Amino acid sequence: MVKGYDISVIDLKNQTNFICDYFVLCNGNSKNQVFAISRSIENRTIDKLQEKPWHIEGVKNGEWVLIDYVSIVVHIFQKEVRLHYDIESIWK
Repeated sequence: MVKGYDISVIDLKNQTNFICDYFVLCNGNSKNQVFAISRSIENRTIDKLQEKPWHIEGVKNGEWVLIDYVSIVVHIFQKEVRLHYDIESIWK
């Protein structure tokens, strides 16, 4: 299945000098699912919006993939990695 779970959106528009407007976060259950979710997001964004990511990181590792669309940055985590870095607590 290519669906992420525990999806969260963090609005960063009011943060001073921040480089994007939103973080979108979700979890995958394994390295393969994290990779599949990232590919699905990339493909759907190209198909629906004709928008390619500016930068992608972490695909080889598969624990945390970051897809940067400049104003929106998508983070796809394995659950343990997301809990460890706790991005929601930092930016909310």
